[in-house]
Formats: sequence, C-alpha cells, structure tokens
Amino acid sequence: MYILLLTNCIKVNIIISFVSSSNKILGGVKTTKNGGVGMDMFCFQCSQTVNGEGCTKYGVCGKDPVLAHLQDNLIFALKGIAAYSFHARELGASDDEINEFFAEALYSTLTNVNFDIARFIDLSLKAGQINLKAMKMLKEAHVKAFGQPVPTKVRASAVKGKAIIVTGHNLKALYELLKQTEGKGINVYTHSEMLPAHGYPELKKFKHLAGNLGGAWHDQKALFKKYEAAILGTSNCVLIPDKSYKDRIFTCGIAGLPDVPHIDNYDYSAVIEKALSLPELQEEEERFITTGFSAGTVLGLADKIKSLVEAGKIRNFFLVGGCDTPFKMSQYYREFVEKLPKDTVILTLACGKFRFNDMDLGEIEGIPRLIDLGQCNDAIDAIEIVSALADLFNVGVNDLPVNLIVSWMEQKAVAILWTLLSLNIKGIYLGPIKPAWVDDAILKVLVDKYDLKLISTADEDIQSILGSVNV
Repeated sequence: MYILLLTNCIKVNIIISFVSSSNKILGGVKTTKNGGVGMDMFCFQCSQTVNGEGCTKYGVCGKDPVLAHLQDNLIFALKGIAAYSFHARELGASDDEINEFFAEALYSTLTNVNFDIARFIDLSLKAGQINLKAMKMLKEAHVKAFGQPVPTKVRASAVKGKAIIVTGHNLKALYELLKQTEGKGINVYTHSEMLPAHGYPELKKFKHLAGNLGGAWHDQKALFKKYEAAILGTSNCVLIPDKSYKDRIFTCGIAGLPDVPHIDNYDYSAVIEKALSLPELQEEEERFITTGFSAGTVLGLADKIKSLVEAGKIRNFFLVGGCDTPFKMSQYYREFVEKLPKDTVILTLACGKFRFNDMDLGEIEGIPRLIDLGQCNDAIDAIEIVSALADLFNVGVNDLPVNLIVSWMEQKAVAILWTLLSLNIKGIYLGPIKPAWVDDAILKVLVDKYDLKLISTADEDIQSILGSVNV
C-alpha cells in the first residue's frame, strides 16, 4: 500500500518536471558526435529510411533523435516486463492492466503514430509502474507455488555423482526437473540466476538439489566445459555453446539455441538419459554461499534494525546488485563492497551479486552484513524493504541512509530503473557504463531531476556517500 500511495503522490510532479526539461532541451542544445539532440540515431522500421538503409541523423518521418531514443527505451522496458509476465503466466498468474499496457506502448512506437516526447515520458514512467506490478505478480506466484524463501546456506562446489546443471530464471522448469530426477542418482545444480531456488521450501526439499556451480551468466562457456554434466537452459542468459558441450545442452520454455534439442511439455527424459550417460563429477572442496532472504525475513528484524541504527551501530544500507557484465570495470562492485565500513549493511540481488557474494562480511549483532534477496525480479523485495524502512523511521525514501549502486546489462535492468524512477528514488549510482539509449539530453534530465550518477571509482563514490572510506 505504501508503494502504491507513493507512486500516486509523485506521478504528476515527475511528469511535469520531465516534460519541462525535455522542452528546454529540444529548444536548441548543440549536438555532439556521441550524444545530445543531434547525436546519431538509427531507425529502419519503415520504407522512408534514408537510402533504404536507416535514418541516422534525423527521421525522414520527422522523428528526432531524442524521440527515437525514448521509443527504444520504451521497447527495452517492455522486454523486461515481458520476462517477468511470461514466468508469472507459466505459474497461472496474469493481469489485464499489464496486458493492455503492452498493446498501448508498442502501438505508440509504430511509424507516424506518436511524435509527442511528453507522452513518451508518461509512458516510460508508466512502464516503471507496470514493471513493479509484474515483479510483484511473479513474486507472489513463486511464493504460492514454492513457499516463502528462507535464508539457506548453499554448497558452491561439486559432489561426486552424475549431474545436471540448470541455468536461467525459470523456477517451474527446475521444479519439474527435480521431480523427474528424484531417485535416479543424479545431482541437480543451479547456475547464475537460478541460485535463489535453494531458498524456496518446495524446491529445497529435494535432497538431490546439490548446490550451485559458477557465478554470473557470462562464465557459462568455461563452466560448462569444466563440468561434464547435462545442461538445461531455461530462459534468457543462455549463450550459444561451443563444441565442447554442445552435445549435452538442452533448452526449454522461452530459451532456444541453434541445433540444440528443445524440451517441450517438461519432458526431461532426454536430459536425464544424457546425464546418466556421462561420467560422474568428482568431489570438490566444500565452499558455501548464502541466499534466500526475502522482504518478510528482513522486515521481521525491523525493530532490531531500528535500534541498531538509532544506536549508531548501523550507519548505512547499500543495495549493490543488478546485471553483471564481463567487463573488467565491473570489478568496481567487488572493490566497492570490500571497502565499505563494517557498520554498513549490503543488500544484493541478481547476478551482480556474484562479484562479491563469496565474501564473509560478518554480522552486526545478529544482522548479516550481506543479504542476498534473489533474482533480478526480486527487486520488488528491495523496494518493499526500503519503503517499510521509510515508514519505520517516519521519513521519505530519499531521506533514508540507503544508497543504490546498480549494475546493468540488458533490458530487464532498464525496466527496473524506470520502476525506481517512477517511485521518485533519487541518487542512484549506475554502471558499469552509461546505457547507449541514454543520450546527453536524456542524461541531463536524469541527472537534474533524479540525481542519477554514473559510477566513478569505489573510493570516490564511498567518499561522496559516507564522507570516508575508513573502516
């Protein structure tokens, strides 16, 4: 209820501010090669395109680069919403408002339909609100199907035996596989965004759910080559395989790979047969990571958290997470967490957590300093925690000792960013690079109205937030 009220209260102010700034920007900001009103655009969706190839400076139809970028942004956000809605529908959940928004938003991007930048800014903020609803719908569907997640210590190394590795986001696909492999002498491991499955009671009850192997999505080629197991890709974040494991990878659901068998109707007999035909994995040294925290778990400690904050024992909360990327610069997120003072608490989610979730950060009088909230769709838990803390301390969200250090890679992260902006959450640090759809004009609005910051160095950003990098 708090979130809905917050959204309704700020909606008009955000829209007015955004429209005003956009009109000023369109009134004559000079162009630069890499950004601004005159920056390069690319649109090739109709027959009017320049030389039949694409409009790269200004649309023949009259579309300017800012409008083109806002349309691209809206489509990216819709893709993120689609991911959460798709998995919710697999579990029997649907929402008419979400479905209707898809039609409205997509239609608005057709050629010669809508040239009004102000309306696309309405649409972008609404996309954020719709994404909030989609994430909440999916989370409720997960809890209904698999129970409320609980903090769980997960083995992060192999045990001896035949194996299947499951990657992606589709918990239903994993559940059906666990049922079919029970009693067959096969260990099932999660990878990347499937790690939070270990916290759900209806999934963790399967004793052959043996652990999690690897980290973020981009390690899979090396990981799948290393472990001679059958592999199941269940959603996005699956890569085209190389020949070292192409003969033992399968897809299901929305995922698909060229010349790779696709599983229909959750019939995993071929996957099971392949796993049984392969050599056993060898026992590795025990390593553990912890997952399974939910908003309910964290908020169950609300009174204790409040007392620790008031006593000066918890200085600040940080949400550090999002999509991980294979860029060297993404090491920033580990360095940032390493250098945070010991009187801070770090919430994390999505595959960005693999940059640092192997670290033992200890506790503050029973409150873990590192709290893994789950997948990217579990950003709803982070939002509910922040909103509840605002209620607890009787302050606005932006007055809390909470800072968001967000990493992005793809379209779901764009949808989540607009969700945060639609809730008027300010001062977000974003990296590891500026999104390409954010030209100079759009960036100016995000900075001026939402105090959006691009990450610099860990030391500089911690200094800016806390005034000190000392432990």
